[in-house]
Amino acid sequence: MTTVTLLDGGTGRELKRIGAPFRQPEWSALALIEGPEFVRQVHEAFVASGADVITTNSYAVVPFHIGVDRFAAHGATLAALSGRIAREVADAGPRVVAVAGSLPPICGSYRADWFDASVARPILATLVGALRPYVDHWQAETLSTIEEAELVRDVIGADGKPLWIAYTVDDDPGAVPAPRLRSGERVADAVEVAVRLRAAAVLFNCSQPEAMGEAVSVARATLDRLGGAARAVRIGVYANAFPPQGAAPEANATLLGIRADLTPPGYLRWARDWVARGATIIGGCCGIGPEHISALRAAL
Repeated sequence: MTTVTLLDGGTGRELKRIGAPFRQPEWSALALIEGPEFVRQVHEAFVASGADVITTNSYAVVPFHIGVDRFAAHGATLAALSGRIAREVADAGPRVVAVAGSLPPICGSYRADWFDASVARPILATLVGALRPYVDHWQAETLSTIEEAELVRDVIGADGKPLWIAYTVDDDPGAVPAPRLRSGERVADAVEVAVRLRAAAVLFNCSQPEAMGEAVSVARATLDRLGGAARAVRIGVYANAFPPQGAAPEANATLLGIRADLTPPGYLRWARDWVARGATIIGGCCGIGPEHISALRAAL
């Protein structure tokens, strides 16, 4: 029987659901600023639902969301707070729960064309330095382009903490059949780079469930083809519950709706397919809550 590691779900939408301070452009970072007790509450809910890993609420602690001046003055403090809260919740429970250090797309979600390594590097370095004392592994997530993954490895260096690289894939219904990142780069190439960067896991996140299965199959085939140590690299999925995003979505332009069909049983059906294709790490992104994780825990 396959052993599955369960991630948590989408922190931002869960914060909104429970009434935490939440608005754009600050997104989930606003709760750290105005109501950190809500962040703790969300982490506790995901642990209670059965998550083996909780993720620091640092995704929106970047100038793109909180502004250049606020990040310069408080970015490191807010990132450290997100790490400390997650660490305290993980360590308080009766079972072992790991903490993933969220390293987001620094220049904006879904927009490979906005990525600028020279801009992103010092921001990423601030997050890494603030989170490092609290996390068990790094989770570079919602990466739209291979270049973002390469920068993450360069910034974190060889600090002994495993690196999990999570790419977001093109989920436009009109996209070409072969799975690709939102940059247009092939998933097979992105997986090869993840291996070269010594990633312990390669994941696919913040895309629709329909786009994930083939990405997992390509990842499994690529790792098998590379052979050797690559075969030990784990594969994971944490999809979102958003409608599909086009080729050039306006990040932070609107609050996207949540699909009604992705109930806990509906999401579980997709998760079973991902596991059958070779995924051993399963969780949820935006719109996937503790009730979804509970269903995954019961079944997987």
